[in-house]
Amino acid sequence: MEIMPTTGDWPRMLADAELDELDRFLRARADDNSLLLDGVHGLLTALAIGPTAIAPDEWLPQVLSEPFTDPDEGERVLALLAQLNDSIPVELSVDAYQPILGELDPSQVMVAGSDPDMPVLTAAGWCEGFSRGIDLCAAMWEKRLDEDPQLMEMLGPIMALALDEGVLATDAEIEHLSEDEYDQCLAQVPQVLGAVADYWRMRAPSDTERVAAVRNRRADAVPRSADGHWLH
Repeated sequence: MEIMPTTGDWPRMLADAELDELDRFLRARADDNSLLLDGVHGLLTALAIGPTAIAPDEWLPQVLSEPFTDPDEGERVLALLAQLNDSIPVELSVDAYQPILGELDPSQVMVAGSDPDMPVLTAAGWCEGFSRGIDLCAAMWEKRLDEDPQLMEMLGPIMALALDEGVLATDAEIEHLSEDEYDQCLAQVPQVLGAVADYWRMRAPSDTERVAAVRNRRADAVPRSADGHWLH
């Protein structure tokens, strides 16, 4: 697998304190449609492994909905986002990638055998962000997902998580994943991402696909039907 950084320098991974700082900023400005840190990580991951490069001015509106009132704070947040974005390809290339997960309040979640004092982790936010990243390249992804069952099969564990969390909608009744099945899907995510990145590298979009994608690209995420497409 060859996934290279988007800058000439080898990016440094964000430290825990920096991730916490970015998380606090996003939470302080969140509304019902906002991505938190886990969602931003999913979004940037989808773009890192996807069919074509997406400029920051196309994905930043998915993360920042209002202008900065403090220029220094704005510069800091943009620097953290850029560093997070550039670190993802590096983590994938050295098998160090792990999706950032959200936490549920354990007092509001009943999980058999779980420690009531321990947070319950969820991939819902990461899957939501990943789906929005796919939507930013919707035309290319849709065409390949419709035509190539291999790509759909590769994405199986991520799609299973997204279905389980309600990020992918379906008219059919689904049987929710068991705790073990959920953990197994999560464990497969890094391998899935590497395989999908290799897929797009070896089967790069044609000029015709690129032209169609540019023509049909939309700034906002586009809801999808449930027959294998992303919906949120």
